[in-house]
Parts: sequence; C-alpha cells; structure tokens
Amino acid sequence: MNASIIDPLQGDFPEVIEEYLEHGIMKCIAFNRRGTLLAAGCSDGRCIIWDFETRGIAKELRDRDCAVSVTSVCWSKYGHRILVSAADKSLTLWDVVSGEKIARAFLPQTPLHARLHPGSSMPSLCLACPLSSAPVIVDLSTGNTTGLPFTVPDIANGSAPSQRNKFPDGTPLTPPAACFNKYGDLVYVGNSKGEILIIDHKSTQVLAMIPTSGGAGAAIKNILFSRNGQYLLTNSNDRIIRVYVNLLPLKDGLRAVEDLNKTIEEQDPVEKMKTVGSKCLELFREFQDSITRMHWKAPCFSGDGEWVIAGSASKGEHKIYIWDRDGHLVKILEGPKEAMIDLAWHPVHPIIVSVSITGLVYIWAKDYTENWSAFAPDFKELEENEEYVEREDEFDLMPETEKVKDSGVNEDDEIDIVTVEKDAFSESDMSQEELCFLPATPCPDVLDQQDKRVGSSSKLMDQNRSESPLSEEDGQNGHATNNTSSPPEEDTGGIQVKRKRKPSEKGLELQAEKVRKPLKPLKSSSRSKTKNKPVVDQDFDNGVYEDDASDYN
Repeated sequence: MNASIIDPLQGDFPEVIEEYLEHGIMKCIAFNRRGTLLAAGCSDGRCIIWDFETRGIAKELRDRDCAVSVTSVCWSKYGHRILVSAADKSLTLWDVVSGEKIARAFLPQTPLHARLHPGSSMPSLCLACPLSSAPVIVDLSTGNTTGLPFTVPDIANGSAPSQRNKFPDGTPLTPPAACFNKYGDLVYVGNSKGEILIIDHKSTQVLAMIPTSGGAGAAIKNILFSRNGQYLLTNSNDRIIRVYVNLLPLKDGLRAVEDLNKTIEEQDPVEKMKTVGSKCLELFREFQDSITRMHWKAPCFSGDGEWVIAGSASKGEHKIYIWDRDGHLVKILEGPKEAMIDLAWHPVHPIIVSVSITGLVYIWAKDYTENWSAFAPDFKELEENEEYVEREDEFDLMPETEKVKDSGVNEDDEIDIVTVEKDAFSESDMSQEELCFLPATPCPDVLDQQDKRVGSSSKLMDQNRSESPLSEEDGQNGHATNNTSSPPEEDTGGIQVKRKRKPSEKGLELQAEKVRKPLKPLKSSSRSKTKNKPVVDQDFDNGVYEDDASDYN
C-alpha cells in the first residue's frame, strides 16, 4: 500500500482480522524489536518463529527434554537470542540463528513470565516471575538465582524476602508482576497490596514505593513499560488499567533514585520510600469499563505509545479495547467466540496480534481507504456530479496558472547519500548487527516424495488404460464403459489410484433408480400415449440411462 494515498485523518489502529496463523496450539507471542519476526510458544514445548513479512515459518526451536506448555517468550535486544519459559519450571535460552540451546535453568516454581535484561546485546541475566513466590533474578550462565523483595515491611524490618504463599500480615500472594526499566538498571515490582516497588536488582534494595489508588484490593497482575520508557502501565484486580508517567531519566535511573534518597530526610523508612516514589512516578490516566466492570487480559502499549489496548478476560469473548493515551475509548474489535489469552502490538505498524484459546494467532490490520486526491496536486475527488466552469486560459499555449515557480532549491548542491539518519531505534548501539530476518529452510525431501508419488500414479494410470482388456473390448464393440458407478482401485504398494472423474449427484440418483426398477419393453399402448414424447437416451457422466415410457403417464 502506497503511504501517500492513505487518508491521514483515519485512526492509526487496526480494524479487521486480516488473516490468522496456525501451527499447533500456540499459547504466547512476542515480536522482535523491529517487528519482522514473531515468536510463538506452543503447548508441546516448541517455539515457532514466523517471518512476519511473508507469514511463513522461519525457525522451529524444540527441546526434546521439554514437552509441556510454554508460558512466555522474550527476545533479546538485537534478536540473536530468545528466552523461553515453560510449565516444567525451566528457563531455556536459545541462539536464534543456529537453533541451538545456549543455557537452561530450573526454578522451584513455574515461571509465568520471564524477561531478558534489555541493556545487554547478548544477555544471560533475566527476570522471572514464578507462580506464587517473589520475582527472581536468574543468571543463566551460572544458574544462580536471587530473590527480590515484594513488600516494604520485609526490608523495613531487616528480614529477608519471604518465599511463602502469604505476606507477613496474612494477605494472600497472587502471581507477581515485574519488569525492567528501559535500560535494565532498575526493576519495577507490582505486589498483591497494590504497591509498585522500585528495586535495585543488584543489591536487592527497595529504593521507592508508589501505592496505587485502588489500595490493598488492587493487586497488580501486569506491569510493563512503553517502548520509549516514558510511561508505565499496570493492570490491577480492581479492573482498572493505570498509566504512570516516568519522571526519572531514561539513562542512569538508578543514580537519580539514589540522589533522591540522599536529599530526602525522613525518620520512617516507609514514608521516605513513598516520598521518593512520588517523584519517580506520577499517575497519568485510568482506563476501565464502568458499565460491565470487566477484568482485563494482556494490556500493552502500541509501538509509539500513543494507544493503549487490552483484551476482555471474559470467557467466550475475543474483544480488544483500544484507547488513546488521553483515556478515550476509540474502538472495540470483536473477534470470534473464543477466549483470548495473549496480545501484542506490532512495534512499527498499526497491527495487533492476538492468541485465541484454541491456539490460533489472529492478525488484526487496518482497513485502508485510498485517498485518490494524492495522485495529482490539482486532482479533486468528487462525491457527486458538479458543473465544470472553463477557465479563460485553459487552452492557451502557456497558461498563466501553469507557469513554473521558483522552488528556491539550489540544484548544484551535492546530495549526501552516505550519512545514515537516525530512526526510532537509533538509541541502540549501532555497532551491533541486528537480526531482522532468518534465511528460509526449504524441505526438498517432502517435495521429492510428492513428485515420486505423482509420477508413479501417472504411470499406473497410463498402464491401466493401455493394458485393460475391458477397454479394448468395449472399443471394438462400440459400447461405452461406466467408470463412474464403481471406480476401480489397484493395489500398488500402498498407493490407491482412482479414476479422476467423479459421478455427479444427478447421475448417482438415476443409476440408483435404474437398479431398483428394471427396464421394461415398450408396449404399443404406451407408444400411442407418448406419441409427442419420444423416448430419449440420456447420458449422465458416462452412465447410459433409457427412459421408461411409463414415466410420462
């Protein structure tokens, strides 16, 4: 689609299901940094990598030791590595190009989410959120794990992070939520008390705490940053999605928080953390459905951070809600009657990818309307007939309106075609080569087998036609053979060869009627009655049928 003929006034968000991807039962998805590759975790432990431009499978990562469902997939910064967490409590790091396993680690509990460190090109450090325990930092190269605190009293009392299924005050522990900031020097943890903790993952120290407006009943289920790192999104049990503005600098955020702690003097450590937290995050918007009060599934930002999307967590619904960043609901996408389990927005284009509970991946794209007025500067698209008024100089050799105006551009200036301009991904280290595409891996063995089967079947067909004694006798006697009523089958070593032509439904009905009612000789009385209706022989799919004169009575 030519970008110049797209109506700029249309919303830059998807509207309809363009197509769907099907390969096993897929459970979770993740785009690489530029959106050229899509990774999908399956229920049998495989990780399928799709080439999103061609919608073809580029790579299949499979560990023979893992045959359980994949819970999450995560790309490294430049796409050379991918982290897969599975229900057998394992974390597996893969090399995408070679398809080989780099490292594998096991946790005491099943990791629901796992994220690689975003600040490294070849990361071996990851953040994992187990099912019912505190988030942990895992060094995949050594297998060492470090538990992170998930509540302020643990640090205030000087105790180690608890790994029990309840907080010290008896509040039940729901599956935790945690994420790195843009460059990975801080970890943001959302707990069951509705609090956001800012933690230095190297020293496991809580630097700040931000209580949400929902209080203790707003347990945080999801937490993530926008692509540019300026906004933080949380999804809570009180059915409200909250977006916060990140007040810290994108780089050296850890140093900025430490400087805030030095400037603030508070006797109570908890109150001091709240004061520091108020200078780190500021509530920007709240998104909810005040009528249905539904729970949300897999909320996320668009690639540019201008839109917020979330899926309905109701059973039997595949609805996607789209808000602008100011909090206005702009679109509700309704899919098939299937529950949705995961959701992702393309990093560059207005495309949404959702995963159904049936294992299909639906691709939602924009329904473009072409703006033909962009083809010529004086072209006008008419909605109805209008009277044309001829100009006075329309047929002049040199019309006044078509005189060339001075553009003010010096044509002698040299054009720089060497310097590479920075794009939306320019904050990364350009010295590292980014993996955007994978080479195609054809399967010649399968094609050769198909060609052999087709060749053998054609030879058998030719041999049967030339050597069949029935065909020779029928050709000499001038009778046609009825090949449609009972197509012959030959035993050719497991390959069944049948006639290509299939009988029509009308021919089968007439042949069945012929079997039930035998042919009767024509009588003189019947011939007189059907004087104007002669007997006709009808050929239906090479099946000869003779009309009975009694059929016309």
